[in-house]
Order: sequence, then structure tokens, then C-alpha cells
Amino acid sequence: MTQLFLLCPRYRLDDESLWLLGIDPARHYWITINGERDFTVSIPGLNVTSVAEWKQVMRQFRGLQPGEQMELVGVSQSVDIICISENCFAIATEYNAAPVWHLFDQETLESLLRTAHPDWQCSEKDVDLGRRMLLRSLAQPAASVA
Repeated sequence: MTQLFLLCPRYRLDDESLWLLGIDPARHYWITINGERDFTVSIPGLNVTSVAEWKQVMRQFRGLQPGEQMELVGVSQSVDIICISENCFAIATEYNAAPVWHLFDQETLESLLRTAHPDWQCSEKDVDLGRRMLLRSLAQPAASVA
């Protein structure tokens, strides 16, 4: 029997390691876990249809108290933002079938959420990240036979 090992990398805007690879057109946040290029993960980001909806989500995020959480609804899936403490937030995902909590300070996570604004456009180099996501989905079987 194996022990559960939970990895908790932490990201800040002023990190020396380059942890943010980019944000693709579907608002996926491409992150290197602890700045290690060999460990790259794509976290589904926030997707909204209007400025009013974006403002509502931003207010909800800013109002989170320790122990509370909110759901981020993305294009392909959703994830939860968990308020750990006053300036520490987690997004829970999996990497190689292991649970990972990505920890962010408020300023960093708010910066990522701002990319959900309907007028935001990703950089030209980040369009390739979207293509990589599409290739990953095409490599998976469409249906399994039981």
C-alpha cells in the first residue's frame, strides 16, 4: 500500500523561477510545477461571457474567507479555488494521477483571473499552447469499449 503524497508548489508574480509558460486562447494556465520545465500542467482557467459576469466572479474571489471555496468554470472542465488563509489560495488538480494543490497569493491568482475579461487576448506565442491542448485531446480515445 502506498502513502498519499500531496505536492503543494507555490507561485508568486515576483518568483525568480519562470513558472507561468502562458495562457492559451481557452484561458488554460500553463504552469511549470515549481519552475521545473519537465513538469508542466495546464490548469483550466475562468471563462465568462460578459464583463458583468467577470466583475461578479472577481468580487466573489475577493470576498473569499479562509475555509471557503468557489468553482472556476472553464471551457473543458471546472476547478475549485480554495481560500487557505488571508493571502493564500489553492487550485486543486492532478499530475500523473497524484493530487497537487497549486498555491497562489491573492495578487497572482487575481492576475490570472483577469485574463477571463472578454476583451483579453492571448499573446501570439501562447496560441501554440492551445494547439498543444488540442493535440492532447485528439490523442485520447473518444470512447471505450466495455
